[in-house]
Amino acid sequence: MNTLKERADLVAEEAKKLNKGVYNDADSSKIITARRELQAESCKLATLEDAIKKSGLKDGMTISFHHHFRGGDKVVNLVVDKLAEMGYKDLHLAASSLSDVHKPLIEHIRNGVITRISTSGLRGELANEISHGLMAEPVIFRSHGGRGSAIASGDLHIDVAFLGASSCDPLGNACGYSRSENAKSICGSLGYALPDARYADKVVIVTDDLVPYPNTPNSISEHDVDYVVEVESVGDSSKISSGAIRDSKNPRDILLAQQAAKVIINSGYFKDGFSIQTGTGGASLAAVKYIRNSMIEQGIKASFALGGITAHMVKLHEEGLIERLIDVQSFDKVAAMSLRDDMMHKEVAAYEYAAADEPGSAVHYLDIVILSALEADVNFNVNVLVGSDGIIRGAIGGHPDTAADSALSIIVCPLLRGRIPCVVDEVTTHITPGSTVDVIVTEYGIAVNPRRPELVERLRNAGLEVVDIHSLKDKALSIIGEPEPIPFGDKVVGVVMNRDGSVMDVIRNVND
Repeated sequence: MNTLKERADLVAEEAKKLNKGVYNDADSSKIITARRELQAESCKLATLEDAIKKSGLKDGMTISFHHHFRGGDKVVNLVVDKLAEMGYKDLHLAASSLSDVHKPLIEHIRNGVITRISTSGLRGELANEISHGLMAEPVIFRSHGGRGSAIASGDLHIDVAFLGASSCDPLGNACGYSRSENAKSICGSLGYALPDARYADKVVIVTDDLVPYPNTPNSISEHDVDYVVEVESVGDSSKISSGAIRDSKNPRDILLAQQAAKVIINSGYFKDGFSIQTGTGGASLAAVKYIRNSMIEQGIKASFALGGITAHMVKLHEEGLIERLIDVQSFDKVAAMSLRDDMMHKEVAAYEYAAADEPGSAVHYLDIVILSALEADVNFNVNVLVGSDGIIRGAIGGHPDTAADSALSIIVCPLLRGRIPCVVDEVTTHITPGSTVDVIVTEYGIAVNPRRPELVERLRNAGLEVVDIHSLKDKALSIIGEPEPIPFGDKVVGVVMNRDGSVMDVIRNVND
């Protein structure tokens, strides 16, 4: 029997003869039928179980996932459940991030299906259990840029990537949106999946919208895809914009956003052609709304907005205030639809977004970034991963990447959360080095890193209250007193990697 390539060559040769008039109309129908049969045979469709078997996955290997569906993701649990059913053990799960919805992984860790995890963040009950020592091996935490670099360099080698896609054709052309009327799950950019698709040994696309060939435009090319699996649902789009990326109506968040906007406007970087990124957190996201009027009044336009793109950014872009959007992760459906329809809205892979060693990395050209924090210390170090109780409850994301490379990094955080101080002597876990942080905005004043005296002068000249960061720490303690020390144990449950692959810090288990 002829191989697939030999059959393709035969069909092509017959088609050439047809075009030269060698055959009649009846022969033409035969050629068209042969072509359709060839396309059907060459497609990569498989059941999930068959795709796993054909991938060559073995115990001890590394599987990867992306988190573009955030709290609505269904792919991780679906795939790992199937792997457990098939008897796999000792797998390394390398996800760009994990959240509350991935609680079922706890049982798979206990049963030995998953023995190692690499990720940017953990949340929910899974994070709580790991913080208390669930795993024998510590979780490896990398920033988004650090993960992209590690995959590209081979430091994080992926054997099989399972990547959820909002639409895909039978040959593997996939993306995070769809032009089909049957579209079920829209996530927008697949920026965190692109390194996996490019460098994994085998790539399995999991989709709930199988569309006719060719699915264009596409984020992931058929060239990088080995198998396509159609399932009932890959994700709940309504849960993408949730938690830390929801609009905040909290008066304190609004105040912080307004103060951050004033810092931007008076920083010296608020000029025509500036670039900007906002991190997660209500205050940092909302700050964009408060610079809009000043942009209009002063005739200032931004060259690009970067990172996780929101409806706020899309609105400014559509108003002509931001020329281009560079999107590694769409934070809501408005952003996802903009990516689909707007040529000036660009999708970017994680290593092109924030890798330290990528010459064209977008963060190298970033002027202003506004970021949130769980806590900051008097040396301007920032923690966005471990809560004041020692429980992992966040994600590194692109925090250290953008702070390091931007011209102006602004951290917004309240002085207190409940009875917990957010400005402390030393952060619980070092995530973003103080040497890369320029300004910390609280409702009790603005602290500027001593290495940026020109910023102090500009902000004070604008009438903003600039205070010494030690006074913020003292203010917090005067209100709530000295907190009890966290009851950490001796077991290392997490290792935080720096952007360059060195160890930044470790996280120890919490004793109840």
